[in-house]
Amino acid sequence: MGLLQLLKSQFLCHLLICYVFLVSGLLVNLLQFFTLPLWAFNRQLARKINCRLGYCISSQMVAVLDWWSGTECTLYTDPESYALYGKENAIVILNHGFEIDFLCGWTFCERFGVLGTSKVMAKKELAYVPLIGWMWYFQEIVFCKRKWEEERRTVIKSLRNLRDYPENFWFLLFCEGTRFTEKKHKISMEVAESKGLPKLKYHLLPRTKGFCVSVQNLRGTVTAVYDSTLNFRNNETPTLRGILSGKKYHADLYVRRIPLDTIPDDEAECAAWLHKLYQEKDTFQERYVQKGSFPGPVVNPPRQPWALTNWLFWTVLTLYPLVLLLLQLLQSGSTLTILSSLAVCVAASVAVRWMIGQTEINRGSSYGNKETALNNN
Repeated sequence: MGLLQLLKSQFLCHLLICYVFLVSGLLVNLLQFFTLPLWAFNRQLARKINCRLGYCISSQMVAVLDWWSGTECTLYTDPESYALYGKENAIVILNHGFEIDFLCGWTFCERFGVLGTSKVMAKKELAYVPLIGWMWYFQEIVFCKRKWEEERRTVIKSLRNLRDYPENFWFLLFCEGTRFTEKKHKISMEVAESKGLPKLKYHLLPRTKGFCVSVQNLRGTVTAVYDSTLNFRNNETPTLRGILSGKKYHADLYVRRIPLDTIPDDEAECAAWLHKLYQEKDTFQERYVQKGSFPGPVVNPPRQPWALTNWLFWTVLTLYPLVLLLLQLLQSGSTLTILSSLAVCVAASVAVRWMIGQTEINRGSSYGNKETALNNN
């Protein structure tokens, strides 16, 4: 282990990263609250400002993956589609098999300049979580409750609000609804058998209602669906802890661009289309397991310097007063004050890791319970 890698693995570094993220995030949230009056007078300007402010938070996490961890990303896609990425509105379908797949989705957005405008469909409770939840509220993220029937109208209204969005955006969807585990996969395949659907080997049965409603209400605004399948080389299973410790991974992402006008508008037909898509995704994963690669040409989209620049800016801005405070504490010689300050830092680290965990779509889903499994749709 080199000296730099040893430094990255130290808990003190993790504390400082968490401190910068926490303090800068709360400052950005405060700035977002100050934009509230602007929404009544110039909605489009408020949206643009909040895109930039939201980027200040989310890009820090991307910078940790890209620049601190040094994780590489290889993109498998055709040149015609590649030329359109970042230049059109799109629904991005992501598989949900890894702890950091949401972060890889953000990195995909960052490489094509749409991280600040990216959207997701998230559980409603997240709107009340500081930093990420508050940021998403001002970015007009689509929030919904667990029970779809209770929230369908709210989701439709939120989606239709995006029709006049002033900048290109990507709407990220984890159609499986929860992260893949063997237990959930077993229950999911029992559901597939009961409904006469083909079984999947590497994915859970997709939940179709959210996707179908998104297609119906974003038609005319979104021009394509990007079917994205993520995997990691050497059969690695990356973790947020590993990323914070500076461990380098290599992600392979296969992306197909599918024009939205080729997807049925009827809900039943749209659901059948999505099930077929996941059968194809399973085939791509099978190929990757056997050959170590996805089909198609390979592109390595370059890292953008903006995430690193933003991260360094907030690091300097937030660490400078902290260093001054620590120097004063050391000069005072008060053991109680020093221990109290360390306790605050540890609490901040725990809080940030908890909030990062809350950004996972449908965290704590009841999918694995047999009592709720048959309601999957």
